[in-house]
Amino acid sequence: MKKIGFLSFGHWTPSPQSQARSAADVLLQSIDLAVAAEELGADGAYFRVHHFARQLASPFPLLAAVGAKTSRIEIGTGVIDMRYENPFYMVEDASSADLIAGGRLQLGISRGSPEQVVDGWRHFGYQPAEGQTDADMGRQHAEVFLELLRGEGFARPNPNPMFPNPHGLLRLEPFSEGLRDRIWWGSGSDATAIWAAKMGMNLQSSTLKDDETGEPFHVQQARQIRAYRAAWKDAGHARAPRVSVSRSIFALVNDRDRAYFGGRQDADHVGMLDETTRAIFGRSYAAEPDVLIEQLRGDEAIAEADTLLLTVPNQLGVAYNAHVIEAILTHIAPALGWR
Repeated sequence: MKKIGFLSFGHWTPSPQSQARSAADVLLQSIDLAVAAEELGADGAYFRVHHFARQLASPFPLLAAVGAKTSRIEIGTGVIDMRYENPFYMVEDASSADLIAGGRLQLGISRGSPEQVVDGWRHFGYQPAEGQTDADMGRQHAEVFLELLRGEGFARPNPNPMFPNPHGLLRLEPFSEGLRDRIWWGSGSDATAIWAAKMGMNLQSSTLKDDETGEPFHVQQARQIRAYRAAWKDAGHARAPRVSVSRSIFALVNDRDRAYFGGRQDADHVGMLDETTRAIFGRSYAAEPDVLIEQLRGDEAIAEADTLLLTVPNQLGVAYNAHVIEAILTHIAPALGWR
């Protein structure tokens, strides 16, 4: 059994071919798609976060709006770049969104990925300390964020406050109980997956990771998941962890599907993520349902994960993306024992 949700990158472009031509279009359509996905029986609505791009950026207003419009579906990110974040302000925003959603937030965070501008986090007022890299800074922001989510007091109260204070040191408010256990780390390597396990975070493994062995992507990703679970066990955490993978999967059930995605012969891609990092990008899947079922049956990483996020082509509009999700839930998931 798997939880199945969608992951939207929230692209928009002022083009007649796009159903999402502005930021307002993307935000409003994201809410509508989450509502539709919940009605279809999907388990999660997740959104990518990118800065300096025509994509979804500041996630918490959107997460709060989706939380107010839905009642059951999990609401999350995949992922928030912690190099850009003030952990203190983020705790207030995340807790507020989680309380509005009734404790359904599943917050994916990460050290970040290649971006649209050079050192964009500097424009947000952040700079690595001497001897640190920007990745170190992102992980440090994450550690502060996790500590604050414990909800313990740390700030000395004013002896003459405007309003009465509770006894003792003060914590950030509002506080959402249980949110600490619903933080995920977006990992692109075995080492950072093991670090996430030690920190007590769930694991988000996407369609890209460091090419560490030269094996097919799904094989490397499955090994990463097993290393994560072993590290989690060694750390002695009380609860069971969760693991998600994301995939582009299209069941070709009508002529429109075939026009958009038919005939695609996709495979893993290998390239340089930056000057020193060789990365492997996982394949997409697009086929008639019977063929697709057999292809997915051989994906080792999907088999290892408890949560599958379907990346959706959001610029094709709410109705078509709801169809994409419904096709997987109806034609594929039961045959593979996911539902």
